[in-house]
Amino acid sequence: MSMRTTRDDQWGELQTPTVGRSQALRWILLGLRYALLLALTMVFLFPFYLIIRNSLMTQPEITSFEWIWWPEEMQWSNFTDLFENSEIDMATGLRNSAIIAVVNLIFQTLFASMAGYALARIPFRGKGIFFAIILLTLMVPAAVTFVPTYVVVAELGGVNTLWGIVVPGLFSAFATFLFRQFYLDFPSEIEEAARLDGNSYFGVYWRMILPNSLGIMAALGVLSFIGSWNAFLWPVIIGQSRDSQTVQVVLSSFLTAQTINLPALFAGAAVGAAPLVIVFLIMQRYIVQGVRMSGIKG
Repeated sequence: MSMRTTRDDQWGELQTPTVGRSQALRWILLGLRYALLLALTMVFLFPFYLIIRNSLMTQPEITSFEWIWWPEEMQWSNFTDLFENSEIDMATGLRNSAIIAVVNLIFQTLFASMAGYALARIPFRGKGIFFAIILLTLMVPAAVTFVPTYVVVAELGGVNTLWGIVVPGLFSAFATFLFRQFYLDFPSEIEEAARLDGNSYFGVYWRMILPNSLGIMAALGVLSFIGSWNAFLWPVIIGQSRDSQTVQVVLSSFLTAQTINLPALFAGAAVGAAPLVIVFLIMQRYIVQGVRMSGIKG
């Protein structure tokens, strides 16, 4: 009995340094992981810091050769001057961008969801051909269709109108493809039960499929909102009047061939980026849910 106890004690003494080293190695790896995450967070937040800092500085402070971490006297008047400037209309630009982004968020995801469900679940002749054509549009550069799209919108009287900016982007082939792949993995038992209750294909989609697709719809909706809010080339061509300019077009007014109003430009960039940050903070839970492709309720 004493010999067994002695052997166990010796074995425990041999294991103790090994366990201690493994725990120390685990803590070192955990510390390195958090250090890397902290470094990446600082890199990600640095542009936001520059925008806020420069929006509260004067033109000489921004262009100075000496680095200034934070202005001694914050110029809050840069934000008030932004909305009081008679040469631009920042409030109208924010309103137009919000309308365009929200309309795209709702209808682009809705249309793509309906098309994806039809391609995944509804049997009809030529379904494979339609899906192939949709995929082919992803391979066509946007520059190729820019001029024909402009000609069509101009002939329909869409220049200097918000609908002329919105309508060409209401259908997304990429979102349609993702929705189709999502609905292919959707449990068919739920659809069969709804069909036995007398629902049509649209009834099944509206009552059963759509409520269980909120995760992926939120994820693609946020991407649509961000893309519509940041769009510049198409809005600057179609929205030529002040009443139809978006916030990105308004910001470009501070960049001229003669001067660059840096404080106003950064103040406008801070105001223009604020809605995107708010939308991301509100919808981040749904973005993760959409990435996991799990919108099915229990």
